[in-house]
Amino acid sequence: MDEAELKARLSRLMEEHRDLDAAIAALAEMPGADRLQLQRLKKRKLRLKDEIQMIRDMLIPDIIA
Repeated sequence: MDEAELKARLSRLMEEHRDLDAAIAALAEMPGADRLQLQRLKKRKLRLKDEIQMIRDMLIPDIIA
């Protein structure tokens, strides 16, 4: 993947992460919310966070001084 593709993927993942955050908040406020569904959404959000960080690391290489 080149830098432009990584940036585009990063943007999509960040948007999905924000959407999941909103969905989790809305579901948590509902009375009788499905706990299993809530847990699945939270796990998905964590996987997205990890993938976002991995792409950021690829875009901003470590500089050893």
